[in-house]
Amino acid sequence: MTTKDILEAALSAKKNAALLTTERKNSALLSIADQLESTMSNIIKANNLDIEASSGTMSDIMLDRLRLTPQRIKEMAEGVRNVAKLPDPVGETFDSITRSDGLKICKTRVPLGAVAIIYESRPNVTSDAAALCLKSGNVCVLRAGKEAHRSATAIVEAMKIGLRNVGLDGNLINLIEDTSRESAGELMTARGYIDLLIPRGGAGLINACVEHARVPVIQTGTGICHVFVDSSADLDMAGKIILNAKCSRPSVCNAMEVCLVHRDIAKIFLPMLYTILVEGRVENKVTLRLDDEAYAVLEGMSCCERAGEYDFDTEFLDYKMAVKIVGGVEEAIDHISRHSTGHSDCIVTRDSANASLFTRLVDSAAVYVNASTRFTDGGEFGLGCEMGISTQKLHARGPMGLRELTTYKYIVCGNGHIR
Repeated sequence: MTTKDILEAALSAKKNAALLTTERKNSALLSIADQLESTMSNIIKANNLDIEASSGTMSDIMLDRLRLTPQRIKEMAEGVRNVAKLPDPVGETFDSITRSDGLKICKTRVPLGAVAIIYESRPNVTSDAAALCLKSGNVCVLRAGKEAHRSATAIVEAMKIGLRNVGLDGNLINLIEDTSRESAGELMTARGYIDLLIPRGGAGLINACVEHARVPVIQTGTGICHVFVDSSADLDMAGKIILNAKCSRPSVCNAMEVCLVHRDIAKIFLPMLYTILVEGRVENKVTLRLDDEAYAVLEGMSCCERAGEYDFDTEFLDYKMAVKIVGGVEEAIDHISRHSTGHSDCIVTRDSANASLFTRLVDSAAVYVNASTRFTDGGEFGLGCEMGISTQKLHARGPMGLRELTTYKYIVCGNGHIR
């Protein structure tokens, strides 16, 4: 099918999606989850073809993002089941007034309509996005990158069977078959078909959508995440937080990329950090890109390099980290305001005044005190799974779940009222 054909099919399914009861949506989600698990072997076969095609052209870390295993598919299915357990936001009245003349005005949640997602090398996004769209009463239009297209096709085929098994229209979930740039452009300009476009991927994809889209776009994902180690910090705690934030999964957007260290503790903490991230690791040692002052502390050590011009503005998505020494919390906040992408930033401190200043002035979707940035995730935030991490401020911010996939309308009830 052409992209236009798929958009027409999605448009025709919008009314059906909006009218689904909570019970029917939950039944469909449970059927989809079962189908993902029962067709696991087909999905893994398709994924193996994607892995084979990308080997040699993609780093090991990015291949890990692309790879599906039986455990990861079980987690995808469990994520769909978790969405089924969540309260249905559609139809919720969350504000109302009754005027003195008896006219009642209610603000009520309704689906957005047709939600398109352009994403790259994470096939699990396929089921997460579809589940959230279905539960929030939206039609889903998925456009996977070519490196994940075979995997996405197998996943969508399974989900469509799950829909049909409970008597629902398979066109509630749609996958664009064309992986060329032209199909992405068609989605960006599909006015009258697409009510919201969400890009999930690197800065190039997100910037292209923001610059060229003629449909509403939510900016997501790019994460230049900072951890600032204050002079009062518990240094052992700081080391554990940084190890987790940088190394638990460096290819994701909530992994830290920049460490800021208070000058008063730099000569103590930087050697500790080096031990944790370099000497203490047999594999995947972290390369430290150090500003001049930090480099002077660790000069001559392996895996230590002087920071380049763009290192504090780079989402490495790798075992690399930029390090800078700062004079205090205000200088850290100023640095973050210039270089952060508004995703997730953290302070490690025992000073409550500094923690308060940091949380009030750091203008990011998630601001942490003494905790890893890796928690910025829909599942961790109780949303079941997520559509993406919004780094903008209007409509949605941070992990996007069911409520962020709705809008509202005013329903006004009278009894022959006239003005």
